[in-house]
Amino acid sequence: MPRKKQIVQQQKRQKVYRPGEMAADMHHVKPKGVFRIFSNYPLFAAIGVVAIGAGLLITVLLGNGGSTNSSGDTGVRGEGVTRKTAEAGSTAVTGASSDIKQYAAPPAMTIDTGKTYTATIKTEKGDVTVQLDAKAAPEAVNNFIFLSKEGFYDGSTFFRVIADDSGTLHFVQAGDPTGTGFGGPGYDLPYEPTATGFTTGTLAMAKPQGAGAANNGSQFFVTLTDEPTLDGKNTAFGKITSGLDVLQGLEPRDPQTQQDPPPGVRIESIEISES
Repeated sequence: MPRKKQIVQQQKRQKVYRPGEMAADMHHVKPKGVFRIFSNYPLFAAIGVVAIGAGLLITVLLGNGGSTNSSGDTGVRGEGVTRKTAEAGSTAVTGASSDIKQYAAPPAMTIDTGKTYTATIKTEKGDVTVQLDAKAAPEAVNNFIFLSKEGFYDGSTFFRVIADDSGTLHFVQAGDPTGTGFGGPGYDLPYEPTATGFTTGTLAMAKPQGAGAANNGSQFFVTLTDEPTLDGKNTAFGKITSGLDVLQGLEPRDPQTQQDPPPGVRIESIEISES
């Protein structure tokens, strides 16, 4: 090949693009085979929209199991979502459960207020038996029975044991799976006024002190002395029939006022019987 022709071909292969020139030159290069789809902008955009839509649909279905209730809420009454607590594995010290169930709404009413319901709270220190008062506080009793059967209280503790300066215990509080006093099942319960006097061994729902404030959805307390100042202010829904000595033997603790409270006594399970 003549040397002049070789030099011309070599210059063509070594063409240098100046700014703005490459884009114009690339218009003459047509993609081949499957890569032609990228040059068909309307088709490429349509495929992208379909892919994004399909991804969103899959995300929604996986997020709520593909179902909604009649109210349009993606949560289902009585259907719990379980999550692990950060304290799992050290719950005896922190007072928290290893699992926490959360619900979208309070459970539907399933109890018969004409029946007698008894709860046996099994703790690591012994059993505590409570006769529930379904007639006086049906919402609270129905909720307590539901959560007990769900295992909501299993592994939680009596996280508050309150005593006065003389060391006399006044009440114990439980039902918070976080062990902090700020946890619950994800919902509140309506306050039910009850005429029951707060004598020793009364089981009641915990709630903020404000008049008419809603009850916490799961937290409860038991009075260890007569507490008439609570009459008409909290929903009383049961009475201790045996095992009061188990609660009276607990060590005072309060995670809301103590930086390092002693370990809380664990609730192993709550069994419900009816007659």
